[in-house]
Amino acid sequence: MAPQNLTPAPQGSPDEQYKRTLARIKKIQSHLSESPRGSRLKDKVCIITGAGSLKGIGHSRASALLFAHEGARHLYLIDFSGDNLPALKATIEKTYPDVKVTTLQADAADEAAISGICEQALKEEGRLDVFFANAGIATINRIEDTSAKVFNEVMRVNALSCFLAIKHASAAMKKTNASRGKEVSGGSIILTASVAGIASGAGSVDYSASKAAVNSMAKTSAWQLQKTDIRVNSICPGLIETGMTIGTFDYARQRGNAARIGQLNPLGRYGVAEELAQVALFLASDDSSYVNGHNFVADGGLSSSVPVVPGKLA
Repeated sequence: MAPQNLTPAPQGSPDEQYKRTLARIKKIQSHLSESPRGSRLKDKVCIITGAGSLKGIGHSRASALLFAHEGARHLYLIDFSGDNLPALKATIEKTYPDVKVTTLQADAADEAAISGICEQALKEEGRLDVFFANAGIATINRIEDTSAKVFNEVMRVNALSCFLAIKHASAAMKKTNASRGKEVSGGSIILTASVAGIASGAGSVDYSASKAAVNSMAKTSAWQLQKTDIRVNSICPGLIETGMTIGTFDYARQRGNAARIGQLNPLGRYGVAEELAQVALFLASDDSSYVNGHNFVADGGLSSSVPVVPGKLA
């Protein structure tokens, strides 16, 4: 059959679409308050970096809450800034009193801090099951405005932090402890990358390079850790409202263009932290026991196609 032009079904005005988007997001964000406790992470010991941001990308604060909701035994939460960690710890302990919470103000690219928190987990809980390396920074500078110092700092925070997570978490995950229910090695290491690490157009050169490195590490380390039952995967978010992107969102809202945020992808909207937390939960849980060495894209479908005219076949 010869290709035909496709006309999308009527979707209403941009304002009507935006109202539906806000309603959809409100429903997504109410998941924890409306859903019964789960057991997908029952008895698992988890470390999450970058957990302190109130608008952190879904793999941080939202993931900590979701992991607790799903029965994690002990959450070790790390952030470069300690300002919001006490409130997060208090929230989790009040809502989920059976979940232990330990917080640490530290740089996720500090090897002593990362090796130390892994050793602490082994000492206190006798096992480590999940390490979610989510710390990161972003820039918006063009090449000519990016110094070598800035480039190296972005690589340090975004890429080195993931390398250290893989190195030290895998060493801890290999250790067994029958008395704590871990008779064989195993675990899940989750890295936060970006669609910017897959294709151009989603970030600056330094940021994109750092996230491409993260995606590569997910693949190469999975092979270096073969036959250990330790899985390594990365998550590649698209446009998500986070502390790193809030400037873009605020600017659009100030100009009255909020309805246009995220309109380039097939879903026609932006994403929120809670949606990415669900991806992290899947990778952290045994539901993904045969998923290894992959870069998971969560971008509303934006990267699924080359640019096309809406309503036309490519």
